Amino acid sequence: MSTAQTLVLKINSAIINPLIGLLLAMAFAWFVWGLVQFIWGAQSEEDRAKGKRSMIWGIFGMFVMIAVFGILALLMRTFGVTLPTP
Repeated sequence: MSTAQTLVLKINSAIINPLIGLLLAMAFAWFVWGLVQFIWGAQSEEDRAKGKRSMIWGIFGMFVMIAVFGILALLMRTFGVTLPTP
């Protein structure tokens, strides 16, 4: 394995994957917060609309983070950067 591939693997495992995981967790928390707003605001149409918007943005954020993870995996395989086998 070349030095460039090793560098890309280290950057991916130390920075990019944890960042994607953190943003995915934040998007999930945003979705859950929207769900709580929707349930608590069951009496008010405005509160339910806020909850719906938060849930939609949370789902959108989760979708984007999963897509980024997939695109990165595809790019790494395309350029031949793979995890070393033991």
